[in-house]
Amino acid sequence: MDFAMTTAPRPPVPSSLRLFGRRLDRRTFLRAGAVSLSLPLLDAMLPAVVGAESKALAQALQPQRMVLLHRPLGTYHPFLFPEKAGPDYEATRFLKLLEPHRGRFTVISGMGHVGYPNSHHTESAIFTGVAPEGIKRADDIHNSVSLDQFVARRIGAQTRVPHLVLNTANCASLSWNEKGVPTPFERNRAQVFRRLFLDGTPEEIAREVKRLETGQSILDGVRGQLKSLSRELGGADRDRLDLLANSIREAEGFLQQDQAWAAKPKPKVAATAKEFDQAEHWVAAQQQWFTLVQLALQTDSTRLVVLGLGEHNQNGQPDLAIGHHDASHHGKDPAKIEQLARYEEKEYRNFAGFLDQLVAANENGRPLLDRTQILFVSNLGDASAHSSDNLPVIFAGGGFKHPGHLAFDRKKNTPMSNLFVRMLQHAGIETDRFGSSTGALSELKSA
Repeated sequence: MDFAMTTAPRPPVPSSLRLFGRRLDRRTFLRAGAVSLSLPLLDAMLPAVVGAESKALAQALQPQRMVLLHRPLGTYHPFLFPEKAGPDYEATRFLKLLEPHRGRFTVISGMGHVGYPNSHHTESAIFTGVAPEGIKRADDIHNSVSLDQFVARRIGAQTRVPHLVLNTANCASLSWNEKGVPTPFERNRAQVFRRLFLDGTPEEIAREVKRLETGQSILDGVRGQLKSLSRELGGADRDRLDLLANSIREAEGFLQQDQAWAAKPKPKVAATAKEFDQAEHWVAAQQQWFTLVQLALQTDSTRLVVLGLGEHNQNGQPDLAIGHHDASHHGKDPAKIEQLARYEEKEYRNFAGFLDQLVAANENGRPLLDRTQILFVSNLGDASAHSSDNLPVIFAGGGFKHPGHLAFDRKKNTPMSNLFVRMLQHAGIETDRFGSSTGALSELKSA
């Protein structure tokens, strides 16, 4: 079996760059018997260019990462959105918590999935941007591919874990494949840590390889049965079988990738699974989730993460007197609004801590945040009205020139899928449409 590691396609070298001397081919392999290993990106593989252009090209070849964070129950708008647009806004109650990172993120008002119903169930489409008719009813969702899975199809094979889908509660799936089928998620922090960072014994690794080989043969058998059965069914049933076959093809891809990585040592980190086993309250648990994501990115175990943050309770927090859901449906009651604000302050403070971690993590002389696009959003704008308009959107990192407060029409929202298109383009994926987009969000410029 060829264990060659796949790598991202090298962007074309601009014609303005002058090349000198012989350049080592990126496709050069080290060969030992039947095994071949691709070389990592070396200086000799880069064109010999002059000055700043050489540095710019080297930076362009660094990995691109994406983190999609969803929190339910909206946000109390007056405590998030500034009155003034642009970089010189006066920080609101929540943005004061992010003040050390001003210039590294953009807060966006007047953005949403246009035409969505005012309902909690729209969280299923927060990262797909499917057309409104696909999300009309909670019991009959016809979804499209989510942003993470669209990207995973193109870069997922570059890392041990193609994509990491995490959910802190048993709420709606946030990740969907190209057939509109939910992607399984993980909700046990210690188990995620073990998957990412703990190696097995040689015997355990051998058993794992055997399990993968057995799984592959099982899938082959099922696929043959599906083909035989399909010839005897009508059109609707064949469509259903097609969905199943697509899931089998995805499983095959994951098995093949797992086989290639099974015998390779996992990265070592200064943490243990026990540290992620328990948390005294939801604030600490959320901090552990963010630390897991940071470790996964820093070790390049994955480059795509979806994290769903669930509703919270007041247990262990003396300043909280009612539950999160109750506080979010405040009906303009000042006491409930204050309770909601305290929940949200804790969430934004944790998010600020996550940004701290990505700034502190160095990758080739630059903060990891510069190579990581982060979207922090809720599917509801005002949970008290179940409104799906004017969503609380914070977009951070990724190597953008962040304009501070990007203000759109709060009554006639800009489609959030336009932001998705911009994110994809910035990640080097050529597309001009995604979900229900009407174009790319041109207001966000690359640094």
